Amino acid sequence: MTPGTPSAATADRVARASRGHKQRQRVAVVIPAKDESRRIAATVRSARAIPYVDLVLVVDDGSEDNTQHVAREAGAVVVRHSHNRGKAAAMETGAAVVAMRDAPDRPPRHLLFIDGDLADTAVNTAPLVPPVLEGIADLTIALLPPQPGAGGRGLVVGAARRAIASMTGWTPTQPLSGMRCLTREAFEAATPLARGWGVEAGMTIDLLRLGFRVLEVPCELRHRPSGTDLKGQLHRAAQYRDVQLAVSTRRARAAASGVRRTLSPREQRPGR
Repeated sequence: MTPGTPSAATADRVARASRGHKQRQRVAVVIPAKDESRRIAATVRSARAIPYVDLVLVVDDGSEDNTQHVAREAGAVVVRHSHNRGKAAAMETGAAVVAMRDAPDRPPRHLLFIDGDLADTAVNTAPLVPPVLEGIADLTIALLPPQPGAGGRGLVVGAARRAIASMTGWTPTQPLSGMRCLTREAFEAATPLARGWGVEAGMTIDLLRLGFRVLEVPCELRHRPSGTDLKGQLHRAAQYRDVQLAVSTRRARAAASGVRRTLSPREQRPGR
């Protein structure tokens, strides 16, 4: 046997250890939800069928219907905000609860965030998991097909896309996609999350600027799109506001960081 070449028995042990590591690595699905009682049961049942998923957690963000009860009956672990705190807060609550349920002798679960209105198509977020599990990406983002009934003109998406490209050099196709799988390390690096509907754009900018790897993955998903009525227009206005706020905050941070780097050690001393 050539020196430095492992024996067949050693190679077999390494292979079995590698398989064991992958078997120990699990995924938690986190579903922020508000007033989703009509679709949440189907979403939960579908999410439970995703390979590597051993925990489905619904964060009821101040629903006025029976979302929490329907989700629990469908097999989810449910935590509830007493009042609506927004998607970012629900994501942070979900990640914290998952961390508390992680076993100390196993790697932290990867986090798969999905929307509560995916219903039976939730299982189709499964392609987001393998690139993260295998170390190809730190964050995967779902690329959705065109959604019937969508009433937007792409103004918010275009603004988010341009902002991400200008700050990171990477141009996403669907910068506002909420279906995302990421490592615990990546999630913690992205916190605190941008508030409101700016959470996705803020997360993408933060992780890319920190050197994490981001990958978009096509997924056959269907969800309830925003229409052209007043409610849909108000939703898109809120999205635009929150995306601009998230981007502006990160531009200000980048500018401040650049100023600090240009200062001499003496100039950085307190009191100057």
